[in-house]
Amino acid sequence: MSERTENKGASKPLKNTGPDALGGDLDDFLCFAVYEANLAFNHLYRSLLEELGLTYPQYLVMTLLWRRNERTVKDIGDALSLEYNTLTPMIKRLEAMELVSRVRDLEDQRVVNVCLTAKGNALREKAAAVPQCVAEASGLSEQAFEDLKSALDTLRSNLKSTGDRT
Repeated sequence: MSERTENKGASKPLKNTGPDALGGDLDDFLCFAVYEANLAFNHLYRSLLEELGLTYPQYLVMTLLWRRNERTVKDIGDALSLEYNTLTPMIKRLEAMELVSRVRDLEDQRVVNVCLTAKGNALREKAAAVPQCVAEASGLSEQAFEDLKSALDTLRSNLKSTGDRT
């Protein structure tokens, strides 16, 4: 059984968790704040990635490959929590853009390896500024940025473990 991680120092009960929770304003709900932040992230990334010719999911695939070239389609899907039927067309588009190539494994023809091309490697330099632009756009200090990331990691883990039990 998995344990839920709690925020150290959190002593007050969460507000809007009782029977009157649905009577509150949307702005009082954490899920709505996360939803709106996601919309803002999508808008920011869309503008940053437009000049690279990438969508956000394509950028994530490329980022994985920039960190370690030659990954299987399954590895990429697992890392990004994407199903094969979503990932395959995306990789085909990246291949059509000449950023990646797909090669069947010689030992197991069912396995498809995805590798960066020279053009895909060259795009890394242009994309290098994206994380810093996002950090600066957040307006958060480095410590606040790290704290928020940690809190979101905990939230995601707890929600996944709760979902696994239901």
